[in-house]
Amino acid sequence: MAVYKEKIQIKSHGGTPTFVNITDEVREAIRKSGIRNGIVTAISPHTTCSVFFEEFVHDCLPDGTEYLQRDLNKVLKKIIPDQTEEPSEATYLYPGEKHYEAVESWPDAASYLPNGDRTALFNCDAHLKATILGSSATLEVDEGRLAVGPTGYVYFVDFDRTRERVRKCSIIVMGE
Repeated sequence: MAVYKEKIQIKSHGGTPTFVNITDEVREAIRKSGIRNGIVTAISPHTTCSVFFEEFVHDCLPDGTEYLQRDLNKVLKKIIPDQTEEPSEATYLYPGEKHYEAVESWPDAASYLPNGDRTALFNCDAHLKATILGSSATLEVDEGRLAVGPTGYVYFVDFDRTRERVRKCSIIVMGE
């Protein structure tokens, strides 16, 4: 069995969840791998990000958000509202004091807490949404091609709205 791996970088914009269609990158990794039959897996190493398989939607809002992405956000907000206030028993407990202290001790703490702003860690909702959707998608490779229907696409989403970032996604192709 052969294994091919590559990493791609994805820039999230912050403010709202960032959805990125990574289907072309997945198809290109399959092509570069030379693997004819097997599986391809796209994996996010980030705890506020997910990779999922969904239908490509031709309709978009003016900001470029596809209709299904908007609908997914709307449904997820109903069960996991955005974290907008200090942790409390009435909302989210995360992040707690020990977590703040740990982050403040990191060498790059300023990038997580700009000017000591603890609200920059108000992303409990992003962690929970990513937990529900999962960190990876595994699909079939058949005859050297991504074996999905014409509207099947692979998406990476960063649910963390606190700031823009550069994210990573691993693409692994395994087979023969």
